[in-house]
Amino acid sequence: MPIKGLFLDHLATRTAYAEKALAATGFDALVISSGQPFTYFSDDQDAPFNTVPHFRHYCPLTGPHHVLILKPGTKPMLVRYAPEDFWYEQLPLGSPFWAEGFDLVEVPSLDAVWEQVGHPARAAYIGNETDRAALAGLDVNPASVTAYLDWGRSYKTPYEIHCIEEATVTAAKGHAAGRKAFLAGASELEIHYAFMEAVGCLEFELAFASIVAQNEKGATLHYENKRSFRGGNTLLLDCGARHLGYASDITRTTPAPSCDPRFKALVDGMEKNMLEICAAVRPNMPFGELHHFSHLKLAGLLKEQGLVDAGADEAVALGLTRPFYPHGLGHHLGIQVHDVAGKLAGPDGSIAPPPAAHPTLRTTRMIETGHVITIEPGLYFIPMLLRPFRENEHKARFNWKLIDELAPNGGIRIEDDMLVTETGGRNLTRPHLPN
Repeated sequence: MPIKGLFLDHLATRTAYAEKALAATGFDALVISSGQPFTYFSDDQDAPFNTVPHFRHYCPLTGPHHVLILKPGTKPMLVRYAPEDFWYEQLPLGSPFWAEGFDLVEVPSLDAVWEQVGHPARAAYIGNETDRAALAGLDVNPASVTAYLDWGRSYKTPYEIHCIEEATVTAAKGHAAGRKAFLAGASELEIHYAFMEAVGCLEFELAFASIVAQNEKGATLHYENKRSFRGGNTLLLDCGARHLGYASDITRTTPAPSCDPRFKALVDGMEKNMLEICAAVRPNMPFGELHHFSHLKLAGLLKEQGLVDAGADEAVALGLTRPFYPHGLGHHLGIQVHDVAGKLAGPDGSIAPPPAAHPTLRTTRMIETGHVITIEPGLYFIPMLLRPFRENEHKARFNWKLIDELAPNGGIRIEDDMLVTETGGRNLTRPHLPN
């Protein structure tokens, strides 16, 4: 189906769900703004603008101060803020594919935007222009409405899946370029630039700050520096792109020809584990069960490669895998890279807390048809996490000599984006980035 048809179907689905949310929470209207820029403290410079995610869920229009007005039984109204301005570029709207879905009004000032909003009775507001919303008599960011809408965002429409796939296609080009640069001896900074050039975007337009980690920096989970030295032995590249506001999130770990072959064997083993975990995805499965399975797979690899002396079940029960793999298996993905509602137990906002054994899980709910999740198991050599095990009752279970010899290689993370289907899972990443 053409993008216009996908979007109009998406908008109809989302507005119908918004009507359910309003009925369930006692409101008659919903007002969502695209947001206002954030200005740095004691400065006149704004941070790169990021649209309020709830606005983006209904409309891909970019820029600040636009407003959506949703009322049951009526066509959504879009108020576009379109000032005359010689300081900053103002582009004409043109004829975007999504415009037909809205009653569109263009106004030249902020006051005119909020005159269009008026003072609707029993209306909820979502956004960060809270002073304006309060003056309009709106109920500002009510938790009940936000939770209900967050819950609904977990179920992706065909339009949203299309956008995530397109973001994946773009990011795959960047990953291929980054890997090529690394194997040619490039620095972290040069690899970062190679990724952006292949994606064709500015830095702030990436899905998130790129992680370009060579050697030991692969053990820093959110490493964001960019060193200039060349000729690394290993590369952990965690980068994503965007399409119409939707994100992809992909990680690959690449050993150079100079890499220790024992570390390369771990990378190969993690790749095998990764694909088996993806194959295990199915609807109506607790995400924690999938996370536990990933620890069992890691325990088997650690045993096989001589790093830990324990069977898989025993190693996981004793917590021997945790210092090597301290994060959760993945998270929901969509408009936000770490998409909302991963810890909700229902649309009422109730919480499904993570188990005590795995407090860092970002997703604790049942995965269902229509969810898009990341699968990103890891294996890292993190000194601060391994240190307690050097002296506790399990120290003899670890091959410390081998661990110390492999630690300069940092770590391994491999990440794909998965759509949960009625019959299992569909890998959105591998068709475009096979390895």
